[in-house]
Amino acid sequence: MTNLVQNSIEQKLVNGLSVDYLDVINESSNHNVPANSETHFKVILVAKDFEGLNMVKRHQKIYQLLQHELQNGVHALALHTLTAEEWREKHGEVPDSPLCRGGEK
Repeated sequence: MTNLVQNSIEQKLVNGLSVDYLDVINESSNHNVPANSETHFKVILVAKDFEGLNMVKRHQKIYQLLQHELQNGVHALALHTLTAEEWREKHGEVPDSPLCRGGEK
């Protein structure tokens, strides 16, 4: 199986931001979607670009970069956007993504 959407998300984020750490996780299998779907993602992103920005501004940067994916099949995007200092303070831990209200397994 190819991960076209996941690869596109990764590439656009790496090319569009000063990334220190990136993990894009396809969580589609945790939801009531067809097998091999690419509709639900969790993004853990540590970037210099987030310094001095609140969470809304950070997410807006991501939405702008991933506009095509969000308009073409990505149903859910759990974002964890951190500066390097915030990442160190959290010891690299982020919360689990919420279950999809539209179709839990």
